[in-house]
Amino acid sequence: MSNDLLNDNDAVPQTGEDPRRVSRRHFLHGIAATAGGVALSAALPTWAAQEQMTATLPPPETSGIKHVIVVMMENRSFDHYLGWLPGADGRQAGQTYKDAAGIPHTTYPLAPDYQGCGHSDPDHSFDGGRTEWNNGACDGWLRAGSNDKYAIGYYQSKDLAFLGSAAPYWMTCDRYFAAIMSETFPNRMYQHTGQTDRISNTLNISQLPTIWDRLAQHGISGRYYFGDLPFLALWGLKYQSISHSFETFLQDCAADTLPSVSFVDPRFLGEGKGTSNDDHPHADIRNGEAFMNQIYAAVTSSAAWPHTVLIFNFDEWGGFFEHVPPPIAPVPDAVPRTGTHDHLRGFRLPAMFVAPWAPRRYVSPTVYDHTSVLKLIEWRWNLPALTIRDQTANNPAVEFNFRTPDLSAPQFNVPPGPFGGPCSTNGPVTEEQWSALKVLAQKQGWPI
Repeated sequence: MSNDLLNDNDAVPQTGEDPRRVSRRHFLHGIAATAGGVALSAALPTWAAQEQMTATLPPPETSGIKHVIVVMMENRSFDHYLGWLPGADGRQAGQTYKDAAGIPHTTYPLAPDYQGCGHSDPDHSFDGGRTEWNNGACDGWLRAGSNDKYAIGYYQSKDLAFLGSAAPYWMTCDRYFAAIMSETFPNRMYQHTGQTDRISNTLNISQLPTIWDRLAQHGISGRYYFGDLPFLALWGLKYQSISHSFETFLQDCAADTLPSVSFVDPRFLGEGKGTSNDDHPHADIRNGEAFMNQIYAAVTSSAAWPHTVLIFNFDEWGGFFEHVPPPIAPVPDAVPRTGTHDHLRGFRLPAMFVAPWAPRRYVSPTVYDHTSVLKLIEWRWNLPALTIRDQTANNPAVEFNFRTPDLSAPQFNVPPGPFGGPCSTNGPVTEEQWSALKVLAQKQGWPI
């Protein structure tokens, strides 16, 4: 393994880092030095499993965690968004990929283009992802669907008013993968259920049990907050009673009335026009930065902050380039009914953990995906796993320092916007999924 896959400064203790984490970094460098062609992504699950077996977590009820908040954005890969992150396994400049005609193209910085107007929405479908993956070569970015050079563009820290400062400060992951190599609905299904009953953005009503069912069965409070459209409408009206507006979330932060578990979704409608704030092309990413910062500021200034874990993740990679091939994972019971037995996770995503116990200025190399978020929730409230995926997932709480919580939380200067405007494209976009879900939700009786 070449050293450019794992930066040398990964072995150096970072500020606030405890010796256990440093020894793990040395372990990973040992793999790089002795394993030859062994892929890092294949080695990490074994180490993570060993660490989880030996780590000493406090009894969950004494951990201090009273609230977990999950904010899931849309459609960005790790290299594309955070490949610049110090200490992380990221690649941006100087990567070359061939198009369908065999012509090479080089990765390039996107800013000051924050929307990608005039470009196709990169392919992030079940089949398109496999073209991009190309049996682990991860070189099909310009050969999938109608992808153009936009798929190999990237943003740098200076382009991201929130993540550009927050990601280097908090616990950010460089081995957090999409749960399945497919598009939005299947991955959001995984975040709520630990499995999926579809491999594309279909509107059939789901019968899968969810984390919301587990919470209700055990008397644990939970709320789903949404910007303009409830993803939970894919379960009909089942979860309408726990669903609230984003404005209500801000009010609950201010009034110290947050539930134990909160999921917070951005505005989805208007992606094709570039007016959403979910980061899905062709949204202006500056609006997504403002949205995330608004949540961060509300949570870290609330009375609940000393007892809160705030998680930012993205649902899937959006068709943007990535150099790390995703590892396989167990197949939950519902997946074969979709017509596939595929074990493959999706590509890496930006993911950040903000909490008093989260290590600062730390890049975690442990393999996580959306079911790891479920694992943390289930560990904290002693809930049974939903599927084999969350049962076997790595628990991010293992990386927390519960002995000495740190309540400091720097605030960031992020312009509130709004930014951007209507956007024309040269290819298909996937915004229709939300428009169709809006029609379905309105027919069901959702007040939107």
